[in-house]
Amino acid sequence: MNFGGTLRLNKFACFTLIFILFLIVYWRSGSAGYPADKTDLVNIKSLLKAAIYAAEQGGKKVAEGKNHDLNIKIKGKTLEGANDPVTDADYASHCTMYFSLKNTFPKLNIISEEHSKDDPNCQNQGKIDIDSTPKEHRIIDHLNDEHVFIKDVTIWIDPLDATQEYTEGLYKYVTTMVCVAINGVPIVGVIHYPFTTRTYWGWETKKTSTNIPNIQHMEENKEHPRVVVSRSHPGKVSDIAKAAFGIKTTVTPAAGAGDKVMGVVNGEFDVYLHATAIKKWDLCAGNAIIKAVNGKMTTLKGKDIDYSANSAVKITDGILVTRYDHEYYLSKLPNDVATS
Repeated sequence: MNFGGTLRLNKFACFTLIFILFLIVYWRSGSAGYPADKTDLVNIKSLLKAAIYAAEQGGKKVAEGKNHDLNIKIKGKTLEGANDPVTDADYASHCTMYFSLKNTFPKLNIISEEHSKDDPNCQNQGKIDIDSTPKEHRIIDHLNDEHVFIKDVTIWIDPLDATQEYTEGLYKYVTTMVCVAINGVPIVGVIHYPFTTRTYWGWETKKTSTNIPNIQHMEENKEHPRVVVSRSHPGKVSDIAKAAFGIKTTVTPAAGAGDKVMGVVNGEFDVYLHATAIKKWDLCAGNAIIKAVNGKMTTLKGKDIDYSANSAVKITDGILVTRYDHEYYLSKLPNDVATS
């Protein structure tokens, strides 16, 4: 009898069995990217539907808020010296948006501009029906889905963008925004206008909402670009834009980062230029949408923005947003244009 061959075979079988058991334990533990169970995964289509719901429900709170005492408080000053206000509508929208998302996806990491007041009603939000799609967004149901690990997802929400303008009754600038970032990269963005009940969304590499137009590239626009800037400091940035892009540059002041990005997305402007510090919840949704139409958002140093949960909230290197010719406009700006 060939005991040596049998012994080698038994050793091989034993090793194989141990290896298989190791893989099973490794897989069940959630190591090497394998989920321990289905609750470790989330599908992006559900996140998009939930983001639309949260932004629109938050928008209802914002619209309702104008009929009541706003209870305006000042959080501080912006770098331009303007007041940075917050109202009861900011908090009401936050409660609706944050907790409806949190109750639907308990494991998600969600970052909001506002923090809840000590109101026991704030958390009384139901789960979002992610199996239901509003008829104006039914195109979502026809998109191929993707599943990602919940631990890799960060949600950024702005319950009320352009609060100062909201307190002044300039409602056309006001938006609510939700962004889904995966491993720090903005993938899904939703921007809702409460007072015109328009909702725009984009899912990079997939689709945008049907109300986003197809804008053709116009090479001649580089000779006379239309630039949108913040109305809180239009003079300084207007000078920067005209010095960089030429005297034929048209500069328009506007409010709310969400509205300014949508101005570029919808073809009203060629460039959104911001030269001072800005927070990521102001930008993430717009960043995802501009990417979904093959546009670009970077700092004025040409760097992509990291939206990871543990990243700094403030961006100090300014912002450049374009639908076309991003590198051209970036190359025209001086290196020291941003002021933190």
